[in-house]
Amino acid sequence: MARKPKLGLPLQTLRNAPDALEGRRLRGGVFEIDPAQIVTEGRLDDRLQIEVEGLKNSISKNGQRVPVLVRPLEGDRYNLIYGRRRLEACRELGIKVRAIVTEVEGDQALRDQLLENQERRDLSFIERALVATALLDGDHLEGAERTNRGVAEVLNLHEAGVSQLLSVVRTVGEELIQAIGAAPGIGRPRWEELKKALGAYDGDRDQLQAAAHTAKSESSGSVDEVSDRAFLAVLEAAKSAERKASPSRKGAPALAIPGVGAATVRTGRQGKQLKLDLTTDEPEFVSWLEGNASKLITELHERWKRSED
Repeated sequence: MARKPKLGLPLQTLRNAPDALEGRRLRGGVFEIDPAQIVTEGRLDDRLQIEVEGLKNSISKNGQRVPVLVRPLEGDRYNLIYGRRRLEACRELGIKVRAIVTEVEGDQALRDQLLENQERRDLSFIERALVATALLDGDHLEGAERTNRGVAEVLNLHEAGVSQLLSVVRTVGEELIQAIGAAPGIGRPRWEELKKALGAYDGDRDQLQAAAHTAKSESSGSVDEVSDRAFLAVLEAAKSAERKASPSRKGAPALAIPGVGAATVRTGRQGKQLKLDLTTDEPEFVSWLEGNASKLITELHERWKRSED
């Protein structure tokens, strides 16, 4: 069934702006502002490359029809709430950007940023994962809210879903993700497949980044299509290395863990690497382990240190 068209976010904001229940107050219409006065540091949508060439052509021919939204800062500067691509297009064209100036609370500004990303197009799986990581690692949330649960509330996800997003970013790594790009045609199962392949990958990560860059340079089509091909090239490279290494690992015994399931434990890299392959009928337990892995490993390391004393 076709999706019901959504009212564009700029129109929603213009409609709701005077509403006191929204906690917003406009400062008198649309202004023309020098892009250099608008601060974008810390934006969540800057994790991957922004494509503005088509928008530049449109604004050059027809003007900037939809204003951006900013809130005032000290010293005649502004913080961008939404309109990142329009701002960048005007910056590259060397023209002032049309903007609505509004006072809005910080947490509402954060939610507006996320809404804008989703209005631009549905965020890809890995873009959502990067946003979740930025929320957890950055200063967008207060300390007490900077948890998997707090991130889940902002992104309207279950806590287990946030754990899945974070685990992919931590295993794949932001440098490799940057090399691949947004990959909008690649969903969670394929990223999970890459995460699993990388768990058994002993090679040089630079080779995987090179595979992504090579695929991009040899591909034609849109940015999104090229990014999808880069992902597939990286996945194939990682799985190829896994297939070559698998014969030496066939004999690893499985350990029965009463009440949990079974696990296979392997060591590698001259005893400096440990890999745990756990199978259980409780996916919630797996998600909990993912979210608490760092804390649990730290506790085990402290126990080991005490046993050595």
